[in-house]
Amino acid sequence: MIQVDHVSCGYPDRKVLHDIVLTIGSGDFVGILGPNGSGKSTCLKLLARIIEPTSGTVKVSGRVSALLELGTGFHPDLTGRENVFLYGSVLGLKRQEMSQRFEDIVAFAELERFIDIPVKFYSSGMFVRLAFAVAINVSPDVLLVDEVLAVGDQSFQAKCYERIQELQARGVTIVFVSHSLDAVRSLCGHALWLENGVLREDGVTESVVASYLESVRQKEELAAQLKREARMKEGPKDETLEKRGGEHAKQPTRLSPECPAPPSSPTEGA
Repeated sequence: MIQVDHVSCGYPDRKVLHDIVLTIGSGDFVGILGPNGSGKSTCLKLLARIIEPTSGTVKVSGRVSALLELGTGFHPDLTGRENVFLYGSVLGLKRQEMSQRFEDIVAFAELERFIDIPVKFYSSGMFVRLAFAVAINVSPDVLLVDEVLAVGDQSFQAKCYERIQELQARGVTIVFVSHSLDAVRSLCGHALWLENGVLREDGVTESVVASYLESVRQKEELAAQLKREARMKEGPKDETLEKRGGEHAKQPTRLSPECPAPPSSPTEGA
């Protein structure tokens, strides 16, 4: 269960989230959509307790596993193996528990050859593979997933989405941020639409996505209208003058009648 009660969050000169109120039930699969800068990632960080709200309260029941910004929770100088155990200890899992899960984590990430290399040498795709493999193998009650899955290749993304659906079937609460509306539609039964830090809509996924797309369409029409009006204010360009100016520029330079002719060479007339 997740409860967010009149939460605001931000900086002294700018609020990122404004008076957010929402409840997510156990086992729900919720998608968060909205344009860049709308507060989606900040919302996940609040749920993960990475940051605290400036006002209001956030309550999350159970163990939370989060796959947020690339590299979050990993130390770049440690190897993949060491980071796996570090992540588990942060979540309160004993080393013996992580040892039992370790082979499954490495196999899912497909990083057997690279697990003992410092992660600062990993590509972004390798980073995501390991981070996701750890996040799903720590028996979470709540899984928070940001847009980072977009970094992986298509086959790995498909494997991730399949595992996410398995977790949902087990009753894990999942909060999923994505710019892919198709992914939100196919995975999430419930959706939240954030824009400018405000919760614009909270409801059934298809309804929320439709409202969001309509808002995007209206903004595009308004932008096109403003562009047309700006062109009209500039007035029509005088193509005749422009053409004459171009022809004038192409004319060869002629000497003025008042200018003396250049002296003839000594050999002329000889």
